[in-house]
Amino acid sequence: MSVQKYVARVTSIGELAGEFIAEGILVFFSNTAPEELQEHAVVHDNSNGQSEDVQVGDTIRIGEHRFPVLAVGDVANENLRNLGHLVLKFNGSSEAEMQGDVNVPEEAIPEIVPGTELEIIGD
Repeated sequence: MSVQKYVARVTSIGELAGEFIAEGILVFFSNTAPEELQEHAVVHDNSNGQSEDVQVGDTIRIGEHRFPVLAVGDVANENLRNLGHLVLKFNGSSEAEMQGDVNVPEEAIPEIVPGTELEIIGD
């Protein structure tokens, strides 16, 4: 049975977020993060908080697109819990390069607009 571990709705896209997107990286921060961080990020409302840790094998849903989690860095869950911060790398790697990374397959990043839902689902 699937478990919803995290759900949030995008509220805005920071002016500089496109620089990361061009590199195959989505950086998320909750709307409670400092403004200087929000300008580099996809900002969301993280209204429900995180119920369980993100793990390899979970699914990340962005709108209608689904991506399996391939790697989770050592501090990724702490960052998500404390700041609504998620660094999602579309690199296909099974090893997290940085401690805050969550890796998914190397695919095109789906279009994200205010209102897009982000969900993390565990099995």
